[in-house]
Amino acid sequence: MTPDHADYDAVRAVYNGMIDRRPAAIAQCRDAFDVSSAIRFARQHGLEIAIRGGGHNAGGLGVWDDALVVDLSQMHSVRVDPARGTVRVEGGATWADVDHATVGFGLATPCGFLASTGVGGLALGGGVGYLTRRYGMTVDNLVEADVVLADGSLVTASESEHPDLYWALRGGGGNFGAVTSFEFRCHPVGEEGVIIGGPVLYDLADTAEVMRWYRELLPTLPEELSGWIGLLTIPPAPPFPEELWGRKACGIVWCYTGPHDRADEALQAVRSFGNPLLVGIQPMPFNILQSAFDALYPAGLQWYWRTDVFEEISDESIAVHEQYGATLPTGHSTMHLYPIDGAAERVPADATAFPFRSGGWVGVIVGVDPDPANANLISQWAKDYWTALHPSSAGGGYVNMMMEEGDDRIRAAYQDNYPRLAGVKRAYDPDNAFHINQNIKPA
Repeated sequence: MTPDHADYDAVRAVYNGMIDRRPAAIAQCRDAFDVSSAIRFARQHGLEIAIRGGGHNAGGLGVWDDALVVDLSQMHSVRVDPARGTVRVEGGATWADVDHATVGFGLATPCGFLASTGVGGLALGGGVGYLTRRYGMTVDNLVEADVVLADGSLVTASESEHPDLYWALRGGGGNFGAVTSFEFRCHPVGEEGVIIGGPVLYDLADTAEVMRWYRELLPTLPEELSGWIGLLTIPPAPPFPEELWGRKACGIVWCYTGPHDRADEALQAVRSFGNPLLVGIQPMPFNILQSAFDALYPAGLQWYWRTDVFEEISDESIAVHEQYGATLPTGHSTMHLYPIDGAAERVPADATAFPFRSGGWVGVIVGVDPDPANANLISQWAKDYWTALHPSSAGGGYVNMMMEEGDDRIRAAYQDNYPRLAGVKRAYDPDNAFHINQNIKPA
């Protein structure tokens, strides 16, 4: 598909409407052979290569000006093996595809918080979600991956085959090749796939009290219960009560995946604390919670992202959250803190490329709005918020939520794992053919 094709503009568009890039051509692949052919063609003709999965990447790195986009979106099949507790997923699938297939068996794979997110990008960068405390991150559940390398060859990476590549894929992003299929472990969730979860919303004035309570409570909760905390504007739509529409709030979205006869005990503390504006906790299929925010955040909005990892929610950081929560610039703009303790914390820091294994939270600040005229407004708010908050962080961010922020930020995101990643990069992509990403340069 070249620029004169009728569908070119629609196909080159990505989730972040702030990104407007014009590739030389888009190769819509159907299988691993197509992916190999596209990569070989690009190398032979000196074209830049951009690998596009679900198109959700914060910096829009699935497309690039004058590049050949290797588009995997037509490759979205999912096959569950309930006897083995695994699911095989093609590289262009979204988590909606995966959840639809697994929840019917009462199973799920740890993933993110939007069903429209692409499997490939999220899985290769880490994968933080509702199941992280109980079952680890997405990278902790990757069994093997089929990968097209820079020379067009196809290999399988696992503990027994290409183990260095397998290690690097689990957090190192798209630096090492185009993953055409993944095999993940999947796990029981709730009862026949039905969990108990939903939001509890508090007045914005209660932010400091809620955050102090939450930071102490969360590590004491059973790992079947997780909840991310955020500062947000209550959406002006059902099921939220009309009298709350447009009100700024501090909210926690809870997800309990254990036996239902233990739910009341597990949820008692989170249902009874403080004076909530709304308690929306109820039984629902896991994929319903996973897709709950998709309608609020459709493709094409303007996004500006900033991220850091936090080992604690300090009093100093709470004061920053209070300040910038009060100045949320638009109804879609928000801040979230996602837990990475429990099962994720028990993985050694050097066991996968994702290095932050001391507990805590992945934090993200996003300025979001439909109107391009507000791009500067939302970007500046996110930058100022991040600058004020960064001193309380662990020093690095989460690559899945980074824009184009430079080599120092990429090195900080990988901490002590960076030198090994650079060595794997040298072994599998010495010419840095795959560099339209959060790039790890070959050692």
